[in-house]
Amino acid sequence: MIITMVNKLENNLDKYRFERKFFIFELSVEEVESIIKLHPAIFSEVYHPRYINNIYLDSFGNKSYFDNVDGHNDRAKFRIRWYGRIFGNIEKPALEKKVKKGLLGSKSLFLIDPISVDDNLTIDTIKNTLHNSKIPDDLKFEVMRLRPVILNHYKRKYFQSADGNYRITIDSDLLFYRINCFNNSFQHKIYNDLAVILELKYDFDNDNSADSITNYFPFRMTKSSKYVEGIEKLYLL
Repeated sequence: MIITMVNKLENNLDKYRFERKFFIFELSVEEVESIIKLHPAIFSEVYHPRYINNIYLDSFGNKSYFDNVDGHNDRAKFRIRWYGRIFGNIEKPALEKKVKKGLLGSKSLFLIDPISVDDNLTIDTIKNTLHNSKIPDDLKFEVMRLRPVILNHYKRKYFQSADGNYRITIDSDLLFYRINCFNNSFQHKIYNDLAVILELKYDFDNDNSADSITNYFPFRMTKSSKYVEGIEKLYLL
């Protein structure tokens, strides 16, 4: 059984990449950026900064949350993502399914119909949008059984090493909103301006040299999930 799973993973490595996260409290975002820019791998900014927004979808039993907290190696996460402003009529949202196998991750992305993120946002408006969108039937079947749980918003900057093999994103100014299935005023929110999340991303073939990147960091890799943080701060505290 284990050999079969390994063989399947090895046959699909081109679909996966390593994702190493660093949840940083002791440094400011400016200090983290300085460390990245002084790295011997010569990281430089490759894209303009932008704000990212996500509506996370989960089962009524919060399977995605508990799979992450319990440390399951094989797990999936579903979200609706868009860029720029957080509220209003969103013209180009995308449905994402993110699959994790340990430190390896892959992502499927599908554009969906426009959606309005306002007081009228409910589980029904989200399901109607997904039902009417052109996404694969098997994925549609999966997400139609889920519910919206949290909305988050953060700033992201992008960096790439000189050889192009390693990519870094830095996320800051994290904002979380609780989502109700039936009515939303978006008054229940949590702002985290102290944490900086650095993520190192690279293809499977470059794993052997990854330590030369991470050994330069003055912080340790941590288990980090914005979705888990949002759930615990909005629902469990």
